[in-house]
Amino acid sequence: MPSHKLKFAVVCSSNMNRSMEAHRFLSKKGFNVESFGSGNQVKLPGPAADKPNVYDFSTRYDDIFKELQKKDQNLYTQNGVLSMLDRNRRIKSTPQRFQDYEGHFEVIITVEERVYDQVLEDFNNREQESMQLVHVINIDIQDNHEEATIGAFVICELAKLIEATEDLDDDIDELLQEFEEKTNRTVMHSVHFY
Repeated sequence: MPSHKLKFAVVCSSNMNRSMEAHRFLSKKGFNVESFGSGNQVKLPGPAADKPNVYDFSTRYDDIFKELQKKDQNLYTQNGVLSMLDRNRRIKSTPQRFQDYEGHFEVIITVEERVYDQVLEDFNNREQESMQLVHVINIDIQDNHEEATIGAFVICELAKLIEATEDLDDDIDELLQEFEEKTNRTVMHSVHFY
């Protein structure tokens, strides 16, 4: 295993459920990981499907937790939003938007095709500076608590394979094929440069 740790990013739409569960799980396993959302705003379930709770990415998890607790503690306890926010605020203070982040990663894992497209669009709109290569990989994970937990295990399996390889750029295609066969999940992959 290489002595240095690769930098991973996990991206979902709102940096609330799937990316944060993967962030928590990968951190626990010792990976160098950060998480992001790619949407324009953070959206959480509300009292009805057409009435989501919408926040800016700069809104603290703790503030969202307290506001929703005041609004309807029963509803947001039953649908799991309060426990999700409680987990999130233990990991970092606010959701982060991928497009506003200035750092670099070796591997970016997205959790749905729309998010993958948003990340690729961001790379296409950026000016290339360092020409540092980054692998962008998508694994579709449904946006619910159970699938986010399963998805975190799946992302961790992929991260282990990636971190164990001697030459990621040479081995990536073979590695992803092996991962697809092992997990029975379809993966999308592209290479970009910072």
